[in-house]
Amino acid sequence: MTAPAPSAPLRVAIVGAGPAGIYAGNILANALAAREDGSSVEIDLFESLPAPYGLIRYGVAPDHPRIKGIVNSLHEMLDARAEGADRRVIRFLGNVEIGRDVSIDELQARYHAVILATGAIRDAALRIPGVELPGSHGAADFVSWFDGHPDVPRTWPLVDEQVAVIGNGNVALDVARILAKLPENLRSTEVPDNVLEGLEASAVTDVHVFGRRGPADIKFTPIELRELGEVAGVDILLDDADFDGVDPASASTNQLKIMLRTLNSWRDRPENRGEATGNPRRLHLHFWHAPVEITGADRVEGIRFERTAPDVDGSVSGTGVFHDYPVTAVYRAVGYFGSPVVEVPFDERRGVVPNEGGRVDGAPGVYATGWIKRGPVGLIGHTKSDATETIANLLEDVDAGRLVAPGETADILELLAEREVEVTTWDGWLELDAHERALGAAHRHARERVKVVPREEQVEISRSAVLSDAGARIR
Repeated sequence: MTAPAPSAPLRVAIVGAGPAGIYAGNILANALAAREDGSSVEIDLFESLPAPYGLIRYGVAPDHPRIKGIVNSLHEMLDARAEGADRRVIRFLGNVEIGRDVSIDELQARYHAVILATGAIRDAALRIPGVELPGSHGAADFVSWFDGHPDVPRTWPLVDEQVAVIGNGNVALDVARILAKLPENLRSTEVPDNVLEGLEASAVTDVHVFGRRGPADIKFTPIELRELGEVAGVDILLDDADFDGVDPASASTNQLKIMLRTLNSWRDRPENRGEATGNPRRLHLHFWHAPVEITGADRVEGIRFERTAPDVDGSVSGTGVFHDYPVTAVYRAVGYFGSPVVEVPFDERRGVVPNEGGRVDGAPGVYATGWIKRGPVGLIGHTKSDATETIANLLEDVDAGRLVAPGETADILELLAEREVEVTTWDGWLELDAHERALGAAHRHARERVKVVPREEQVEISRSAVLSDAGARIR
């Protein structure tokens, strides 16, 4: 095993163009640029979708404009060029699925290292009876719909007045807010037109959010919770019994203290004093509810919960008291779960690639970062520190001569061209992005938002920027 000579660039493939993958590429490039031995790196960033940014683009509610700041930062990293060179530091290759278009073995034959940053995009399982009934939805699917993901249907069945959202994290809050929010208050956001049309026809009047634990155990962030209380036309209803023994002053963190104060302030709102507000929609927050069964014959007709109570060890247990709610749709927001990567070890229980500090178990030269490394927990800050650890261990392996030099020197684009894979380049993505924005501006001048086009049109638009000549370099 030999490390690349200082004059030869380190060649690295990163699989997944969300924040985890982009941060890893940026940290690696900066680390080598800071060395004085002439070290350099060539990074190819593979993404199964034609567009970059992962869950920042397709996993965050469109009424969160602050996310644009993160996108702008990621954009700068992908657009950056190496000092004194025409080639971009990170080469984006979209619409390429590892395991379908090219294998891990084929990547390892062409790169010193492969970094997996595939994230977690599917819903974690909720194992209760009735979960497969029509009307029971995974939150990840709904989020993909309202974010205009190109691989999901363009319509969503918003035909139910009473709906339940199971979960006490930010995804549950996003789902509940989009379901409850009046469509006119989304017109100024980046919500796709087909989604806005679906929400305008929505029959939803009451959204019930259920958490298995109490108010002191919520997994929201203060800003998400505060935004919820500012949604126009929506009453927020709480049960005083859920707050028995809950003292904001004894909260374990300042963030939690702020959120408990927010919840307590809502208990004094007119709707919680029994006063009529005239608002057309209601958002009910329920705590100490563990889902037991989704009921119904041919579709969802209700959901049953067992009332829970805290244990001395900090967990919760059932009390034997059950409550039924006559909802006709259920959204399961109990977490995300990773997907296996072909030819790579996978922990089916945790939904991650087993690793030590980012080094994938039993796969020399393969690394992991982000949610596929640690599980679907943590925010952007955790993703950066995660990537820093993985890159530090990768560079340690480089310096120790533990990585195998690529045996195949031909550009990966040659192989992809032979297989007629319609690669989306960075220039192709810029064309697509400009096209989407032009469509949005032309279609509705009053809204500054992006109109997301279907995947097949994305590939067609970006095709003009794909370099079809084998061995050509993308500038």
